[in-house]
Amino acid sequence: MKFVFTEKRAQVKDDLQPYAEKKIGKLDRFFKGESDAFVTFSTIRGRDTAEVTIRNNGMIYRATETTGDMYASVDSAVATIEQQIRKNKSRLEKRLRDGVIDKEFRQTAETDEDEAFDIIRVKRFAIKPMTAEEAILQMNLLGHEFFVFRNHDNNAAFSVVYRRKGGGYGLIESDN
Repeated sequence: MKFVFTEKRAQVKDDLQPYAEKKIGKLDRFFKGESDAFVTFSTIRGRDTAEVTIRNNGMIYRATETTGDMYASVDSAVATIEQQIRKNKSRLEKRLRDGVIDKEFRQTAETDEDEAFDIIRVKRFAIKPMTAEEAILQMNLLGHEFFVFRNHDNNAAFSVVYRRKGGGYGLIESDN
């Protein structure tokens, strides 16, 4: 597992990074191939936050935990990711068994220069072909309210799944 550490408004002890590598490295047993772990340490108003993001085989696992101690935050984030993996074990095994789809679709965001709207942030990411169920799983693993993907069941149509306020999920698909 490859690690990338980032510190935001926080000074961490020298032994925190090896501790985090050891704890997060234990999650490597769930993955077949090489995975990347991005760990961000931050302190806001005296509360220590550890954000752990793991990318493996086209899937992203993320947990953010805030406690009074950075070590406890790391432990809690690792436990959260492990719980996500165990909760969705059968679905993830099916996804990992199928392997990674070699084609990657890149989203190209075109921004219009318009004074009425200020774009604060632009994100670019690969849009993977997957089923709606896999997209819902990925959305839940990330803790997001919606997820953009190419629908494998509908000729790679551009699609969005989202969490409905009344419960359940919604699916939006393009015509082409």
